[in-house]
Amino acid sequence: MIKKIPIAALIPGMYVHDLNCGWMEHPFLSNRFMVRDEHQLENIRTLGIRELYIDTEYGLDMPHAPTQAEVEADLRRHMERIAAPSLPEAAAPRRIELEEEIPRARKLHTEANRIVRNLLSDIRLGAQIRLDRVEPMVEPIVDSIFNNSNALLPLAGLKRHDTYTFEHSVSACALMVAFARELALPRNTILEIATGALLHDVGKAKVPDAILNKPARLTPDEFEQMKLHVTHSARLLEQTSGISQTALQVASQHHERYDGGGYPNGISGEAISLYGQMAAIVDVYDAISSNRVYHTGLQPSEALKKLLEWSSHHFEPRLVHTFIRAIGIYPTGSLVRLQSGRLAVVREQNETDLLHPRVLAIYHAGDHGFLSSPEIIDLSQTREEVLGHEEYRTWKLNPKSWLP
Repeated sequence: MIKKIPIAALIPGMYVHDLNCGWMEHPFLSNRFMVRDEHQLENIRTLGIRELYIDTEYGLDMPHAPTQAEVEADLRRHMERIAAPSLPEAAAPRRIELEEEIPRARKLHTEANRIVRNLLSDIRLGAQIRLDRVEPMVEPIVDSIFNNSNALLPLAGLKRHDTYTFEHSVSACALMVAFARELALPRNTILEIATGALLHDVGKAKVPDAILNKPARLTPDEFEQMKLHVTHSARLLEQTSGISQTALQVASQHHERYDGGGYPNGISGEAISLYGQMAAIVDVYDAISSNRVYHTGLQPSEALKKLLEWSSHHFEPRLVHTFIRAIGIYPTGSLVRLQSGRLAVVREQNETDLLHPRVLAIYHAGDHGFLSSPEIIDLSQTREEVLGHEEYRTWKLNPKSWLP
């Protein structure tokens, strides 16, 4: 039986099923192993983990600890409360229909990735960051999210292993704008946040390629070098003419944690700026929902559940709730199973009822075949319900074929 326990309750003889630190590198070859002695136990504690999962079939038990199934059920109920229908006036109106925004979003996504890739290449060659090359891309990203976020956000979720670093920056930028929009921050502040998000990982240009692109788990020494990318980013931006304090906070604090367990400065609570707290949430969400060489990304809805779980320690809970509302319980681009047995791609969010998005039904799970005619369904207008998320790869479906 899989159970969740606090780190203080972990003792030698217990079998770790999941270290529950999906965004964090660690010195163990696997997430699953027997805790054999106090030395190994101390190594686990130094990771800053607050809670983890044990498997009582292979090691010692902890009576009365909640099971993984109980934790999952509680998180599901919590998500449903967050997604409860709200009054129409609470939702900011979309300015443009999805079909109209899609061509602009595609072009914008391609261009933003090109700019960040070139920027990182220039930094490796010793060049300084020039905001006049970055800012012209930021405003269109903000405009696209405000026009209709359902066009750009699913594109930002598509990444390749070999181009993850700069594609992650573009994704983080789009997600931060959607987050800031939900918080109703001023437009000038959102532009500064977007700039910081687009540049938050520029310090990775100073990390050796052998570490940055290593197709395996990093050693402790390599991880320490990787962590320096935050310091490198801060220094590069401090030397950038015209950079705002807001953008600098996004870049320099995106690995800090609300409980003080982050880096590089180990600050906690309100000592972390609002923008740094937002960036930490976005950075973790995008990292754990992305496929890497040695890591299979979680489905977006599952990644949101992990954020919610970790908000008991690592993130400010109200901000996590706001982020979930910003991108939806079933984020646009997700594959979901409907009550009817059909598989559908989430097409648009219903911003006043996040449990019932607008979807495109494409496949019947029972028949193992594509529908003769894909169907757009507004779940808020039918009795059809989402039963849960599905994996594209399980059904051998290519998400690029079905996203906007």
